[in-house]
Amino acid sequence: MSLKAFFDREVTLVARDLLGATLFVDGIGGTIVETEAYHRTDPASHSFGGPTPRNASMFGPPGRAYVYRSYGIHWCLNFVCEEASAILIRAIEPTAGVAIMAERRGLADPRQLASGPGKICAALGLTRAHDGLPLDRPPFSLMPASDRPAIVSGPRIGITKAVDVPWRFGVAASPFLSRKFAQPPVPSPARLR
Repeated sequence: MSLKAFFDREVTLVARDLLGATLFVDGIGGTIVETEAYHRTDPASHSFGGPTPRNASMFGPPGRAYVYRSYGIHWCLNFVCEEASAILIRAIEPTAGVAIMAERRGLADPRQLASGPGKICAALGLTRAHDGLPLDRPPFSLMPASDRPAIVSGPRIGITKAVDVPWRFGVAASPFLSRKFAQPPVPSPARLR
């Protein structure tokens, strides 16, 4: 399956399938262990109100980066899917360029290097300059998971709308998550429409 075809699917399916995939930016990165899905019909999605200069990448072709600044402080990386939906990359397990990630973040604990959306962008050196770039060309490299990890799901974090929608997905028992999932986890294919 091509990268465009992979992303040109329903956002919650892609969010699950990204777990265990490997993401590198200029050779630095690791294994994706946590994602959040946002569909265009979702009031918590940036695309819910239609296109703006900030969210224009969400309305472009699937398989591109959507990078925005959160609360005027942190950059956040999303992958664009079908119908102006996107997946927020919430956490990765560092596997390559760990020393560079630690230097960029100013700390050494590998569990804290990329255990949150803002931490990921700081560790990988991502900014608005990466917004709209295709995920299948440098500086990005995205490789599918070699096997399917056990997945947990739960409500998304840091939003005020659709707070009960269980579209946050993670690799079960990963020590690199941004926040633990409530136990027992119950994966859900719920959709808003």
